[in-house]
Amino acid sequence: MIGVFGAAVGFLMMLGLMLTGLPVAVALFLTAFIGAWAFLGLPTLLSFGNQMWSGQNDFILTAIPLFIFLGEILVRSGVTDGLYRCLSDWLRRLPGGLLHTNIGASTFFSAVSGSSVATAATIGTVAMPIMKQRGYDARLTTGSIAAGATLGILLPPSINMIIYGSMTNTSIGQLFAAGVVPGLILAGLFMVLIAGVCILRPELAGPMLPARSWPEKIASLVDIIPPIVIFLIVMGTIYLGWATPTESAAIGVVCGLGVAIAKRRLSLSMMHECMISTVRISAMILLIMVAAHFLNFVIGVLGIPQALTGFVADVGAGPLQIILLLMVFYLVLGCFMETLSMMIATLPVVFPLVLHLGIDPVWFGIFLVVMMEIGLITPPIGMNLYVVQGVRGHGSIMDVIYGALPFVLLMLGFVGLLIVWPQMALWLPQRLF
Repeated sequence: MIGVFGAAVGFLMMLGLMLTGLPVAVALFLTAFIGAWAFLGLPTLLSFGNQMWSGQNDFILTAIPLFIFLGEILVRSGVTDGLYRCLSDWLRRLPGGLLHTNIGASTFFSAVSGSSVATAATIGTVAMPIMKQRGYDARLTTGSIAAGATLGILLPPSINMIIYGSMTNTSIGQLFAAGVVPGLILAGLFMVLIAGVCILRPELAGPMLPARSWPEKIASLVDIIPPIVIFLIVMGTIYLGWATPTESAAIGVVCGLGVAIAKRRLSLSMMHECMISTVRISAMILLIMVAAHFLNFVIGVLGIPQALTGFVADVGAGPLQIILLLMVFYLVLGCFMETLSMMIATLPVVFPLVLHLGIDPVWFGIFLVVMMEIGLITPPIGMNLYVVQGVRGHGSIMDVIYGALPFVLLMLGFVGLLIVWPQMALWLPQRLF
């Protein structure tokens, strides 16, 4: 059996392979292959086919391409444009104006797309031309979009939560419920931060937009109905016990197609684009999961989780000390790894330790997702930073990085609040389940 030192060497080797530019799935598989070849021999390598089948033969994983497909349909059916206009009518008079619209639109779109990258690209495409025209500060504009988009993996239906639940055998419904209150609180804190900055420095938000009349504001609410209805149908069917997460995702796709038809955006070319994008993203995610499942199997056979739990028991570290250590670990790791890869690569080792310490797996899922959110806007690998800069199409990415920095600090404080007040995440799933 290899111990803690061997586990550290294996992890550093995996991280080194990723930094060389190898695809994440290849780096995970090579780490598992080398570990199995060096310590276990040919029989373990020959079991890869069985491990691949058992890892992918899970009905819940069908929800991943369905939720991705739903997000693609909503992006191309024009739902986001109407949503942004509606929220702009209602939030434009707050200190910060359209910056609050970025957060509000990201919150709503996250609640139906389940993807941070899709949210960043979609909201950025709609918002940045308007905000540039209105004279908003480029750093604060791009930072608010990058930070608001991180809500895509916290608010349900989150693809990352589906993967976490599948890998840890944790209830997807409870994870979805646990993400609602923290997600809304975090969105509110983002808006408080923007208001505070713009009160201190009003020139960053450009001139105040004229107020809309009440009839205009009420009429604009029709644009916010589709995402709310889809969210209520998808989540309601899960919490009422009428459908599994996979079945509710399929229902959401049908509702999304209905919205596209109502907006007269449904066409063969649109469906082709949605399907091609869905296949590409789903294939990438599931290939990573295949490699991670084999790595998980090799790690288990080598006894690494047991060695780590034994080491923690010998050291005498408690749950709080381990959570703080994991907070630093994921903060550093988020600077160098893409979030989904970070979660899949570390869960096989970290999760048994979490269970050994008696930490609630639902709460830990929310903690892990928030740490991944921070990774999305932490340089040099923060995915949302590059997506927003790509949509922006000019200037330096340092503008996006500096703009996101206040939100990173706020989210670190939010993690501390989550540690001190775990019922923030656990209250709703305890009531619903």
